[in-house]
Amino acid sequence: MIPYGKHYIDEDDIQAVVETLKSNSLTQGPTINLFEEAVAKYVGVKYAVCVSSGTAALHLAYLAGGLNSGESIVTAPITFVSTANAARFCGADVIFCDVDSSNINLDPNSLQKILVDNSNIRIISPVHFGGLPCDMEPIKNLADKYGALVVEDAAHAFGASYKNGKKVGCCENSHMTIFSFHPVKSIAAGEGGMITTNDYSTYLKLLKLRSHGINKIDESFINKIQAFDNNKINPWYYEMQELGFHYRNTDIQCSLALSQLNKIDKFIQRRRQLALNYDELFIKNKNINLIQTTGRLDSSNHIYVLRINFKEFGISRREFMNSLKSKGIGSQVHYMPVYKHPYYSHFGYCDIDYPNSETYYNEAISIPLYYDLKDEEQFMVYDVITDTLKQS
Repeated sequence: MIPYGKHYIDEDDIQAVVETLKSNSLTQGPTINLFEEAVAKYVGVKYAVCVSSGTAALHLAYLAGGLNSGESIVTAPITFVSTANAARFCGADVIFCDVDSSNINLDPNSLQKILVDNSNIRIISPVHFGGLPCDMEPIKNLADKYGALVVEDAAHAFGASYKNGKKVGCCENSHMTIFSFHPVKSIAAGEGGMITTNDYSTYLKLLKLRSHGINKIDESFINKIQAFDNNKINPWYYEMQELGFHYRNTDIQCSLALSQLNKIDKFIQRRRQLALNYDELFIKNKNINLIQTTGRLDSSNHIYVLRINFKEFGISRREFMNSLKSKGIGSQVHYMPVYKHPYYSHFGYCDIDYPNSETYYNEAISIPLYYDLKDEEQFMVYDVITDTLKQS
């Protein structure tokens, strides 16, 4: 079976994990700090905070950004549910902004209309869909104009670069950026996430929130009677100053991710080449539409999406995907618009408000793309897809 995506693990990764397993620190140890420092250096940002998942990263970023009940975030509907769910964890509302049909990223023109009509928007969370960075400068300008913070959802985009060459995660045009290290992403930690920022007070807030509301770094204690003895800090003392969470990651997972980070350049280069190969093959078929073709050299190329008018071919997407599966090829749909999920359907969203998202969803199918996908396997994927459509 050729899956739509999967991780790549080599002996260096295995050895890195084994060394951690043999060490004295399986969690809350030195490897977490090393991974944070390495990511911060790689993306060109001052601070990085490692957490248990990309979802946890979003939740803490929204909280650190001051998101409260009665406020709203704006994000794109073509994303995994976590982008919206994390706002609901904070008691906030979610406003969806339609995507640009050419790249499936949040459309700045639609965003401006939303900001004009809504005064309670606290956070704008653009999603770098498929690993292609959004056009961040106009988004940041709009956020500044209307008093919102920008939190980039870069779960797909670790290793991607903006048009100016700076890495996604540098937070040049945002307050925070989040990443995911799920196994199908650019690098794998098993599970894991990261938040980057250039703001020191936000960094300290994130450290506190990820560990039960306790921060042992540069913290001014409130209960000084308990904290001090003869004006000297009691060595056992710590205090929970607000309600936080257990969102820490482990040294085991970070040792894997740190080893994977050493290979990020070749991972991204290979994904880019595979995407370009697909472009060259599928561009010949006028009945298959491609997205994000102009951004391959900037994107992390997390997924490769075809847009197919299945009705035109006389085949349903279900039939098409099952046919591919019967021939050993996996596929997926990224994503059903979040507002279509039963939980969100109760909030009164209307399909007609998101025409680009609707059209995209009806046509989208993700096909295999991952680091060790072989050239011959890629050609097989192309042949099976084109033959299946011809026979329908």
